[in-house]
Amino acid sequence: MIDWVGTFAAFLMPFFNIPMIMRLLKRKRSDDISLIWTGGVWVCTLLMTPKAILSQDIAFKLFGFSNVILFSAVSVLIFYYHWKPGRGSRNQ
Repeated sequence: MIDWVGTFAAFLMPFFNIPMIMRLLKRKRSDDISLIWTGGVWVCTLLMTPKAILSQDIAFKLFGFSNVILFSAVSVLIFYYHWKPGRGSRNQ
């Protein structure tokens, strides 16, 4: 039972990125989100992914796979809204 709950939670946790994706798309700006934080978490996620994919632990594998996809979407949106000319700033 504990293994199943842990595996389910590991798979489910990255899906909490979806509200952030929806919020970024709705607001069309990300100036209140740190690029250093975003880049650091994204790089660590990308570096961790091969280990997660090769792991025999199904919970880690599910977490790694779903997290790299969903947090990559968050990161792309954050960088896009920060760097897109004429976007990302409240004071336009």
